[in-house]
Amino acid sequence: MEVILAQPRGFCAGVIRAIETVEQALHVHGSPVYVLHEIVHNRHVVGALRDRGAFFVEDLDEVPLGSVTIFSAHGVSNFVVDQAKRRNLRAIDATCPLVTKVHLQARRYSRQGMEIIIVGHPGHPEVEGTRGRIDGPVHVISTIEEVEILEVEQPDRLAYVTQTTLSLDDTRHLIDGLKSRFPAILGPDLKDICYATQSRQNAVRRISQEIDLLLVVGARYSSNSNRLREAGVQNGLPAYLIEDEGEIEPEWLQKKAKIGITAGASTPEILVQGVLARLSTYGKLSVREMGGTEETIRFSLPKSKYL
Repeated sequence: MEVILAQPRGFCAGVIRAIETVEQALHVHGSPVYVLHEIVHNRHVVGALRDRGAFFVEDLDEVPLGSVTIFSAHGVSNFVVDQAKRRNLRAIDATCPLVTKVHLQARRYSRQGMEIIIVGHPGHPEVEGTRGRIDGPVHVISTIEEVEILEVEQPDRLAYVTQTTLSLDDTRHLIDGLKSRFPAILGPDLKDICYATQSRQNAVRRISQEIDLLLVVGARYSSNSNRLREAGVQNGLPAYLIEDEGEIEPEWLQKKAKIGITAGASTPEILVQGVLARLSTYGKLSVREMGGTEETIRFSLPKSKYL
């Protein structure tokens, strides 16, 4: 059995920054440090930080007054920021800089008197955080059918932004649909699409030409991990999203000589190595990494007096 590892895969710069923020806060303040929502969408990462003394909460009302509190990489609304101030929390914002850029774009358009359309999944923490940063009217769309029935107040005063865990390929048809219905609509440059989402999907498309089966290591509720599996399916492959090696089904591997492995942007490399270890129990394994440009983007920790 030959295994080809996609390049790039796994942790992106925003995820690394968010995890290091929690680790640094624990180093400076000790336990407890509170984190609003999962710092990133991966239960293994969350579990490891919980073991070190981080407490994960779904509402700031669960946090004792004055406590050190970290906002997750997905970003938060203005309401949450204000709530943290009212509770005198020592808040550290670990929002991914690329998500912050989307917030700034949306607010700039809104201040110009435009209705904002967010291309993304309703209910996703990032989308809800972005929605909550905008004072004016906001719409969220995720299907072309929603584009076709969208009702707006001023068709000539519209702008869109996109969820960062969706790639250009994920959003192209929706943006094209918006531009067809609303020719005056404004939006970010293509270069503003999250580099990590796009590069991981591009790697899957390249590797798909060489493999018989794709395994995506990532959380089931991780948007970018699900998109990686879909990219494999779109390229004609049987593709499975697994959280760790324990979810591999032996029958998937029958008559599959070449297996590709990738990992979502919030998946630690140790889980990929665990998958390789499990595959090696089924027979002799040859492992190689596909060619590709190594990601060199790094984000500094948040500027905070509490770090």
